[in-house]
Amino acid sequence: MTKAHDTAPSLPLCIIGCTACGKGSVGRELARRIGGEIISIDSMKVYRRMDVGTAKPSVEIRREIPHHGIDVVEPSEVFSAARFVESARQAMAAIQSRNKRAVLVGGTVLYLRALTEGLFAGPGADPTIRARLHGIARETGSASLHERLGRVDSKAAGRIHPNDLRRIVRALEVFELTGQPISTLQSQWDQDQPQQEFVMIGLRRPLEEQSRRINERVRRMIRAGLVDEVKALLAEPEPLSGTARQAVGYAEIIEHLEGRLTLADAVEMIKINTRQFAKAQRTWFKRLRSIEWVDLSEEATADAVVDDLLARRGSTW
Repeated sequence: MTKAHDTAPSLPLCIIGCTACGKGSVGRELARRIGGEIISIDSMKVYRRMDVGTAKPSVEIRREIPHHGIDVVEPSEVFSAARFVESARQAMAAIQSRNKRAVLVGGTVLYLRALTEGLFAGPGADPTIRARLHGIARETGSASLHERLGRVDSKAAGRIHPNDLRRIVRALEVFELTGQPISTLQSQWDQDQPQQEFVMIGLRRPLEEQSRRINERVRRMIRAGLVDEVKALLAEPEPLSGTARQAVGYAEIIEHLEGRLTLADAVEMIKINTRQFAKAQRTWFKRLRSIEWVDLSEEATADAVVDDLLARRGSTW
């Protein structure tokens, strides 16, 4: 299991939390103070040209503070948890070779668990099953598959968003191939030895404040040109991968651009789906071990949070 202790200052640091909680700004400020480099734990920031909707740090910030795990693949490509683990380990080794500290920042729990607790060794993909399930989704929508998942694996259905077609299909595929719920098979994570120890810091805010920040972030994304960004992505020669297309913020704007939602309705759906995503993150974070939680007030700035963290740990950081 991961350990949050004060005796190993060389351990990589993890700054995690729900979407829009402020972990990016805290992680960057911490990296500035300790001379660290950031590794993104975000399944959407890996895609090039998906900038506004993923709240990527600016090019200027990335010039100032080295970032890894951002702009790794084309939006048409699939990027797996296994590939993330491989690239993150390579980045940590390179950072250590420069006598720097790795600061991992993000909220994709699957990636975090894969890195810290090991990967779930499930059955390989079955193209026939996947094609059939995708056909059902095209006819009746991903929600119908999510309801089916709820009947065979309520635990998995509770943590997978109804719009997350890729993960819904995978969970149903695993059940058909093995006869066992994917949530049961994934429990092997709880028994695996850790791949790496980390200092784990979790940031959290009151629900009302979290929701306000999510709504404001969505408004900023729309003002910053999210609709035009999605238009440009849809115009590219290669189609978006299922993962990229289903990303919160992108899926809803695609629905708008294809005439199924007004822009106002799409914006509201982004807010709702982002809040649901944050709820799922909170549920997952409760299962992660050895996290040192920091409760943030509405007035908390990144500077103040980092001041507090450094004061708590003193010379170990």
